Amino acid sequence: MSPPNVGATRRRPVTTAATPTARDRRRWARYLVDERAEARVYRDLASRRTGEERAILLALAEAEGRHEQHWLDLLGDAPQRLPRPGIGTTMLAWMARRFGSIFVLALAQNAEARSPYADEPYATAQMAADEQVHHEVVRGLAARGRRRLSGTFRAAVFGANDGLVSNLALVMGVGATGVAPSFVLFSGIAGLLAGALSMGAGEFVSVRSQRELLQATEESDYADDALPHLDLDANELALVYRTRGMDADEAFAKAREVVSAAQNGHATAPAGAAPGESSHEVVGSAWGAAVSSFLFFASGAVIPVLPWIFGLSGIVAVVVALALVGVALLSTGAMVGLLSGASPLKRGLRQLAIGFGAAAVTYVLGLLFGVSAA
Repeated sequence: MSPPNVGATRRRPVTTAATPTARDRRRWARYLVDERAEARVYRDLASRRTGEERAILLALAEAEGRHEQHWLDLLGDAPQRLPRPGIGTTMLAWMARRFGSIFVLALAQNAEARSPYADEPYATAQMAADEQVHHEVVRGLAARGRRRLSGTFRAAVFGANDGLVSNLALVMGVGATGVAPSFVLFSGIAGLLAGALSMGAGEFVSVRSQRELLQATEESDYADDALPHLDLDANELALVYRTRGMDADEAFAKAREVVSAAQNGHATAPAGAAPGESSHEVVGSAWGAAVSSFLFFASGAVIPVLPWIFGLSGIVAVVVALALVGVALLSTGAMVGLLSGASPLKRGLRQLAIGFGAAAVTYVLGLLFGVSAA
């Protein structure tokens, strides 16, 4: 898909005092390939979507095509040799072709936030504004996916992280006392099962209770049989609508409409939920949250125990456990950072600091206990 011709598009002209240098032209070529790659990312994502999301992604691709044309106009034509797209854009394109998931949109959101056009003298004000708006558009698309993932995904990611931190702290503390490796292994397995069962049960009760509370707040058909017998001009149904947020005039008009329909033999619900809202979808499934929490806690909690499962002991087992858990904590933190639109590195390092901090505390306590017991 070739970029659209923008000759008729009104843009603020580029005005710079400096004569373009070879370095400027190399920078333009870099912008050109990045814009072309980003347009391809949005088209690849659009191929996996339908309806409104597809139309939005194609519009983003078209906008990136306009930016590409701007740099082509400045260069006069595409250079014979173009630089390769940046590593971030290349990875984004690879993921978009193979996954098309919420992670790609989250990465695209971060990429749009790093646009250099605000400080680029040869970029128009419209292009810089476009990139700022693109960031918000992509964030909106990513937010839809985050809402769909909010229930089960939350239980899964934080279950895995809890398993990593709690069992690492447990085996570090027990191991520091100087007990036999078999006892450290038994403690780790016991901690895994106890924590996974507790997390699964807790998530089930939490989500089920939340769904029941939401269900209790939803509209019911309790008063439907009374509708035909209400006075058309003075009926308490208007009060029902006022409790649901309508003002007095709107509530009275709605009540007249519903009562009139009921008196004429038409079945009409006394009130409806707000269009497009579904609290149950946001909360998620109780069983899904419970099973995900159990499995992911267990998958995280088994990692600190792996060195002892494979027969290691002493300081070697401790170092291997710390290395394995460190990689896992960095991964889960980066994943949360991606989905929240924040820096994956900062979120990963934060998770690492929290996990190792907890392990250090229990390790020191284990050393002190082992010395006092001796």
